[in-house]
Amino acid sequence: MNSPVFHRDISTPENWDRCGLPGWTYHSDAFLELEKQELFRKHWQIACHVSDVPDPGTYLAVDICGERALILRGADGVVRAFHNMCRHRGARVVAEEKGSCKGALVCPFHGWVYNLDGTLRGAARPKSFPELDKEEFGLQKLEAEIWNGFAFVRFEKGPQPSVADLFSPFADEIAHFDIETMVPAGEIWTMVSKVNWKSVRDVDNEGYHVALAHPALQDLYGRSYYDEPFVGGVARSHAECNENGRRWSVRNYLKVMQPRPGMPEHLARAWVYYGLFPNAVIAATPELVQFYQEFPLSTGETLLRGAIYRYREETREQTAARKLAMRIDYETMGEDVRLTEWSNEAMNSKAFQGFYLSDLEYGVRTHHDHLRAVLPVANLEDRPHEDDVARLNAEMAATG
Repeated sequence: MNSPVFHRDISTPENWDRCGLPGWTYHSDAFLELEKQELFRKHWQIACHVSDVPDPGTYLAVDICGERALILRGADGVVRAFHNMCRHRGARVVAEEKGSCKGALVCPFHGWVYNLDGTLRGAARPKSFPELDKEEFGLQKLEAEIWNGFAFVRFEKGPQPSVADLFSPFADEIAHFDIETMVPAGEIWTMVSKVNWKSVRDVDNEGYHVALAHPALQDLYGRSYYDEPFVGGVARSHAECNENGRRWSVRNYLKVMQPRPGMPEHLARAWVYYGLFPNAVIAATPELVQFYQEFPLSTGETLLRGAIYRYREETREQTAARKLAMRIDYETMGEDVRLTEWSNEAMNSKAFQGFYLSDLEYGVRTHHDHLRAVLPVANLEDRPHEDDVARLNAEMAATG
C-alpha cells in the first residue's frame, strides 16, 4: 500500500486552530445572506455537462440561491449560459429543468421570442414597443466556462480565477479521465436535506470517519484513502481499491472493474475526489465521473444536486462495474446524510462547544479557512446580533 503523498505543502498540524467555525454561523439568517452573495453568486458553480445539452436547441435550467441560469446549445453547436429571465417582465424563459426547442425560445408569459444565441428575435405585438435592439434586449449572458466537458457559471465577478487555473495543479491527472467525451448515465438528481449546507461539506471534506461510518468504502479501499487540504480553492482525495472485498457489492465490483487503457499506475484502480470551494466535488473512478454539490435553501435546509456520467462505449463488465460503483456510492450518501443531521442539530445545543479537529481533518479546517477569508465575521466566536452581522463583516473585511 502506498503512503499518502501530499501534492502541495500544508501547515504543520500542531499550529492549526482545531475548533473550526463557530456554531452560530450554521444557524444565522444574516450570515446565510452573506454566504449567498459572497460565496454562491461570486464563485464558480457547476451547471451540467455539455452532454446534457447534446443538440442545437437543447437546454438545461438550474436555480442557485435566488439566481436562475439557463444553459443552451446554439444552432452553431456552441454551449452558452444566460440568465433564465425574459427581458420584458423577468419571467422564466424556460419553465422546465431540461428540454429542447426547434429554433427559438418563446417566453411563456407574453411570447417574446429569442434565438438560440440569446439574441431577441422579436416581441409579441412589436408595434406596441419602440424599436428594440436585438442584442441589447437579448437574454443577459452569464459568465461561463467549459472545462473538461463541465459547464460552469458565475453570476457575479468574484475572487476566483478561471476554472482551468483553479484545477491547474491537477490538470495532467484529470486529463487521463477524458471527461469531456462522457455522456449522462442518468438524469441530474436533486434531494433536500434538513441541515445547513456547511454540515454537508464538513462531513464530505474528511475521510477520518470512513473506517467506522462507511463499511462499503472501508472494504473497498481501506487505509489507502487520504485527503489533501484546500489550497487555492481546490482539494483532492485519493484511494486505491483493494484486491478483494467482503461485502457483496464491493467483492463483485472488484471482480469486474477494468482499469482504462493508458492510465498511470496511481489512477488505474483509484477513486479520486476533487473538491471545489465552496460547495462542489468532481469524483472519478475507472468507469464513471460524477459531480455533486449543495445549495442553501435556508439555514436548516439544503438542496443536494448531482449527476453521473459514463464512457460512451462500455463493455458489459464496465457497465456492471459502474452500476456497482453507483450502489456503493448511494449507500455511502445515505450514511453521510445521517451524519450531517447529527452534526448540524448539535450546534443548537447549549452544550456544543465547537469542533475539535483531528490532524486528519485538514480538509474541514482548510475549507473553514477559505470561508473565513471570504467572510471574516466568521472569526467571531460569540454570536453577534443579526442586524450587525453584515456591518461587522464589511468592517472586518476593510481592515484586513
